[in-house]
Amino acid sequence: MTMAPMEALAAIAVPEGPEWQYEPKWDGFRCIAFRRGSEVELRSKSGQPLGRYFPDIVGALQRVRAKEFVLDGELVIPVEGDLSFNDLQLRLHPAASRVNMLAARHPALYIVFDLLTGDLPRRPLSERRAKLEEFAARNFDGIEGLRLSPVASSLRDARKWLRTMGGGLDGIIAKRLDAKYEAGERSGAVQKIKSLRSADCVVGGFRYASSGKVVGSLLLGLYDDEGLLHHVGYTSSIASAEKAALTRKLEALRELPGFTGRSPGAPSRWSTERSGAFEPLAPKLVAEVQYDHFTGGRFRHGTRFLRWRHDKTPAQCTMRQVEHETRSPLGLITSAAR
Repeated sequence: MTMAPMEALAAIAVPEGPEWQYEPKWDGFRCIAFRRGSEVELRSKSGQPLGRYFPDIVGALQRVRAKEFVLDGELVIPVEGDLSFNDLQLRLHPAASRVNMLAARHPALYIVFDLLTGDLPRRPLSERRAKLEEFAARNFDGIEGLRLSPVASSLRDARKWLRTMGGGLDGIIAKRLDAKYEAGERSGAVQKIKSLRSADCVVGGFRYASSGKVVGSLLLGLYDDEGLLHHVGYTSSIASAEKAALTRKLEALRELPGFTGRSPGAPSRWSTERSGAFEPLAPKLVAEVQYDHFTGGRFRHGTRFLRWRHDKTPAQCTMRQVEHETRSPLGLITSAAR
């Protein structure tokens, strides 16, 4: 059993109008779930089997009253009231005993946003959503691992998710209500709009590029309330024409330890060869970077360098500027589908 998911086109602005439906963009593993009789299969976006890594979700789907269905959704793992992408990655372990231990410690959730049974993929989203809500009302009650993804019919409500969830949500998905499900296609009928924001970070270190002794990436840090500088991510969007001069500037600032809290690895003694280590810097430089998602104490993806902030002191680069934006999106799915 396999089906490639319908994918979204990246967009800058959220489309607006009565023909659109809006959903949260979850930061997890996309998953198509199949059930036929007692057999349940979970497939990733690339078609790889996921069931062995998520036995808790396989068990949840086996408890569904319906015996045959196809669902599209996102696998996430709540940890201490938030969604943890790190814990999702830990599930991809070859040892079943390890996977079972992790599943018992932090059970996953399957957040469902489409029903693809029978001829439903050929039907418009408006019909599929109504059928999905009926399906969830009949089948999800009392099953802890299954949730129905919320929807909004107005852009105003969708934007409220971004205001209230901030960095805890990956963005918004806009879907045309009249669109059929185009498996394996990236269609303009489904658009993803990421929530972009910026933060001022201390440059606590750098790594050389893989070819040539010039800077390849800047390692970013933020201070906690105890004054410890934690590594929170990186940026590699440095203009080629600026790399040579920037490398000389960075090399003049090399100083241990670089980071006094969480560190990206063991600092090198300013080695000339590229390795997994980094070049630690005195906390002198402040860079403003653009990011789309901050969770688990770090930027989920690489950031985009915007500008140097010579008007900011490193001490002003604190976790508070991102923590106020990281309210958990679990509030959108705290209760089982009704």
